Amino acid sequence: MAWLYALLASRPVVWLLLFVNAAGTIYGYYWYRYQLADTPPVFLPFVPDSPTASLFFLVVLVAWLFGRSAPLFEALALVTLVKYGIWAVVMNVLVWRVTGTLDWAGWMLIVSHGAMAIEGMLYARFYRFRFLHLMLAAVWTLHNDIIDYVFGMMPRYSVLADYANEIGYFTFWLSIASIAAAYQLGVRFRRQPLLPGGMSFRQASE
Repeated sequence: MAWLYALLASRPVVWLLLFVNAAGTIYGYYWYRYQLADTPPVFLPFVPDSPTASLFFLVVLVAWLFGRSAPLFEALALVTLVKYGIWAVVMNVLVWRVTGTLDWAGWMLIVSHGAMAIEGMLYARFYRFRFLHLMLAAVWTLHNDIIDYVFGMMPRYSVLADYANEIGYFTFWLSIASIAAAYQLGVRFRRQPLLPGGMSFRQASE
């Protein structure tokens, strides 16, 4: 696996991920444009789930390119990339099962969100966050679930409206699973000695 981590840590790959995630983040906020227009201002930070997850990861990538780590954003990125990546894949598969069809945008969401979850986990061994950072990320994530399913700010999938309670229940436990995965991948596992971009953590701290 050493070759894989060396590849992931290379500056060209980090730059490539920066551009890809920036494009995905911009498109994600555009995708939410109609729902955001109808959202009370107090809830605006909690509505565009997936683009905000990729925005967290963008902050991490920029920090790495400057030879720094951003532990709170690393924790937020890992939890939310895994959670919303899996969530969107499952929701679009459900749309396919309920309607019997799925358009090109749905397939694109499955591929792009599956990639979100994978990239979050692949880079976990480079993260520098601690248990406290993870707990703050957990508060954000579970609070977001409350905003979505208590205050009705969840992403709009009209064909799945009849399953809102079941989706809310699934989403809560997916949050718990994502937080647990972040603990295993980002806190317990041995970290890689190099930050992506080729700078050691000791060098980056000097």
